[in-house]
Amino acid sequence: MKEKALKYHSNPTPGKVGVVSTKPCRTQEDLALAYTPGVASACLEIKENPAAVWDYTAKGNMVAVVSDGTAVLGLGNIGPEAGIPVMEGKAVLFKRFADIDSIPLCLGKVFNEKGRTDAAKLIETVERLEPSFGGINLEDIGAPACFEVETTLKKRMNIPVFHDDQHGTAIISMAAIINALKIVGKKIDECRFVVNGAGAAGISCSEFYITAGAKRENFIMCDSKGVIHKGRTDLNAEKLRFAQDTPLRTLADAMKNADIFLGFSAPNCVTADMVKSMNDGAIIFAMANPVPEIMPDIAKAAGAKVVGTGRSDFANQINNVLGFPGIFRGALDVKATDINEAMKLAASQALADLASEKISDEVKAELAIAYAADAANGLFDGENPMSENYVIPKPFDSRVVPRVARYVAEAAMKTGVATIEIKDLDAYEKAVADRIKKANNK
Repeated sequence: MKEKALKYHSNPTPGKVGVVSTKPCRTQEDLALAYTPGVASACLEIKENPAAVWDYTAKGNMVAVVSDGTAVLGLGNIGPEAGIPVMEGKAVLFKRFADIDSIPLCLGKVFNEKGRTDAAKLIETVERLEPSFGGINLEDIGAPACFEVETTLKKRMNIPVFHDDQHGTAIISMAAIINALKIVGKKIDECRFVVNGAGAAGISCSEFYITAGAKRENFIMCDSKGVIHKGRTDLNAEKLRFAQDTPLRTLADAMKNADIFLGFSAPNCVTADMVKSMNDGAIIFAMANPVPEIMPDIAKAAGAKVVGTGRSDFANQINNVLGFPGIFRGALDVKATDINEAMKLAASQALADLASEKISDEVKAELAIAYAADAANGLFDGENPMSENYVIPKPFDSRVVPRVARYVAEAAMKTGVATIEIKDLDAYEKAVADRIKKANNK
């Protein structure tokens, strides 16, 4: 795999992204229009009416993928240069799944003396990018600085700012929880949650579940030192919000009589006995990569009803690509000034709804190519295909981005952060689907 990956990244051209012109430049007239003297007309139109930047530049379909390389998934603090392949990969996914252009920007000299993120330096740099981009996708920025970075930029910038490590996993896993709870016949406000991992993902996911109806008092969160409880004196502000007055001290203690386990931590830290100690109808989303907190077959054998991981070779993959392309597509298409909680909840609901919707023959044929074994086993069949092994749609389901974009755009309009209105959402969803097919030459 290493040899193949390095060859993939280096040949025939180093890297995974490039720049393609959207206009011809073959004649003397083309050159005069693209640059001097014709370009002055567009410049002066924007000078007179700054909002015209959306009409005469690529801003309306351009996202900056910004990182400092301090918290790269599975690799840690590897620095900005080493983080570039990941950000280029994110740019590839933006284009493939939503026809969004993006620029990978890995920033240096934004660190403190310990080599961690200096929030003020990163904020100062990113906020100056606003004229050129329609949105900012923050990626792989270490906690706790990432919380301050996103919160401050959202206040200072008039374009959507979205830290995918915080909110992407939250949105996808929330969709899975919505449907898993239907299968086990439980209500979110009555469920006991155990969250292992108190970094950006664990904390942000938990806050999002609470926004969706879970009760804060029903959460037990663990970090590398065990249960986060009120007796601890080593907690930052984000962890402190989840500190409980409890005698529980270990992950094994916390798992007893729990309904939902969510892992953002380390491989193989959950045992079969821990799963057996949970309530009937246990839901487990073990999202450590590449090796989950517990392997699905072990969790199932121990009594878990619905199990998901971050891996594509197991059922119920919690994959952020189900979220960010459609979320930014919808936000860009209504020229939203923010991606707010309502838009995130709408994205979760869009994914949850799709999993229980009959799949057309055309889409089923596409899924059969991408997921041959699942199709052969009848995973996508029936009026309502939702099952314990299918609580969220698959990443290569062509319905995902158009549906998420539709729900997100609608939520943006309803909450007042959209600056343009889409009147026919049915037509919009179809237009997004057609656009993506055309971009991928389907």
